[in-house]
Amino acid sequence: MSGPGALWRIARIGRPVTGRMLLAVAAGVAATGAAIGLTATSAWLISRASERPGVLDLMLAVTGVRAFGVSRGAFRYAERLAGHDAAFRILARLRSSAYIRLERLAPAGLAEFRSGDLLSRLVDDVDGLADLWLRVLLPYLIAGIAGAATVGLIALVVPAAALVLAATLIFVAFAVPVVTIRIARRGERRISAERGDLAAASLEVLEGSPEIMVAGATEARLAALAGIDRRLAAAEARTSTGSGAGTLLSGLATGVAVWFGLVAGIAALRAGQIEGVMLAVVALTPIAVHEATAGLVPAAAHLPGLAAMAARLLDVTSRPDTVVEPARPEPLPAGPYGLRSRGLRARYSPDAPDALLMPDFDVAPGGRLLVTGPSGSGKSTFAAVAVRFLEPSTGALELVGSDAETDIRRLAGDDVRRVICLCGQDPHVFDTSIAENVRMARPDATDDQVAAALGRAQLAPWINSLPDGLGTLVGEHGARLSGGQRQRLSLARALLADAPVVIFDEPTEHLDEATATALLGDLLAATAGRTVVMITHRPELIDSVEWATRVDLGSRRG
Repeated sequence: MSGPGALWRIARIGRPVTGRMLLAVAAGVAATGAAIGLTATSAWLISRASERPGVLDLMLAVTGVRAFGVSRGAFRYAERLAGHDAAFRILARLRSSAYIRLERLAPAGLAEFRSGDLLSRLVDDVDGLADLWLRVLLPYLIAGIAGAATVGLIALVVPAAALVLAATLIFVAFAVPVVTIRIARRGERRISAERGDLAAASLEVLEGSPEIMVAGATEARLAALAGIDRRLAAAEARTSTGSGAGTLLSGLATGVAVWFGLVAGIAALRAGQIEGVMLAVVALTPIAVHEATAGLVPAAAHLPGLAAMAARLLDVTSRPDTVVEPARPEPLPAGPYGLRSRGLRARYSPDAPDALLMPDFDVAPGGRLLVTGPSGSGKSTFAAVAVRFLEPSTGALELVGSDAETDIRRLAGDDVRRVICLCGQDPHVFDTSIAENVRMARPDATDDQVAAALGRAQLAPWINSLPDGLGTLVGEHGARLSGGQRQRLSLARALLADAPVVIFDEPTEHLDEATATALLGDLLAATAGRTVVMITHRPELIDSVEWATRVDLGSRRG
């Protein structure tokens, strides 16, 4: 989506807080008006005082200076308070809508994004979009209203000076930003992309540092990071050049307004149209007005970057759902549950080839299905379809209950995942305690229930040997766990969730033969009586196990 269109879609999210934004605009106009009034009144007071009038003749102006000086700070504070309150409310709506879409798209709809880049889009870009309201819309509305009011007042005194002032304000508000944007556009567009690349590359280096060091690729990876950083610095420098050019032109416009105001004021004074004390007011007021518009140049300079952020965010959130939830989900059939496949096919996008060509099979409740095949044959794709992470392109996968057989596409996704639990080949482990990692499967579970699930997953002896037991922290991404312990932790989650159908997707990945054989035995023993789907490319490890159904995907790919 183009930048302006993306910004418009993002801006619509702020409509529910329009009232708070208008309050911020009103306070900002009052603060700006007080600043302009302070300059104009001070100019009149100094000029009038030079004529040595009586003190009482100056009291109104003195009081006005004090009132404008105090109220300017108060109104500016109110503007900041209301503006930031509105921006943070909009930011909360933007975050929640982004994460809701993320939940609907994950994991199949996000496969092409690197984790660091995705994190940059959903954190840095979302946070940066708050500037659309704080640094663009709010300054423009305040400057527009305050500038128009001031031009109107000056027009009552010296129309020619008001005309020049209006022309310079329009120049600063629209022409200067065009110049600034033209200079900064390329840099701003690159900044978000380069930041995303830097975040992704940094995360990959940090997470893969042991492997990178072993491969002797440290220098090459650091050099690549340095290259990205140099490109980011160049983009930021180009943006700064645009801002600098805009500031220069804005300053020149202010000077033009002051000098022409002075010239027009002198002409009006000679013609007897104004008194002498008003000359300073006409000449100096443009300075205060242009101070109010000083924020428009950096505001405009933000627009290309904000448009790039909006486009990057919408590139993720505007993707179609990978799964279409039924408008009226059918209730789950009564358990126990088996599975049936008929002509099942799946692909990751409408124009992509089939990633899964599943042979037909029937698994009765409590039965065991073995799915084998080399990498790329569609084994993990089948697991994604089974838990409603991916929509079948044709055919059907049915949940077979005691009273009905129901196509899983007619069931709510959450209902399917309550019945079918997936233990992936790389289960995510959170940087918290063992107990909390398991309890995520059932938040209301007690410590005894968590311990029982861990015991059935054959982790009790290891946990009992730990000083902190269930409270032991596992480290970031489970860094303190072995591969087998991570898989058993995933099994404990499935057991705690009490899912009647359990799918194990490559549970022996990255494990040696002895550990893999022991783990498979523990997995099958712990899930006795449940319907089990074992997906593996190492069937020789469990040849001795009796399987109700075997499916070999071979090298099938569309």
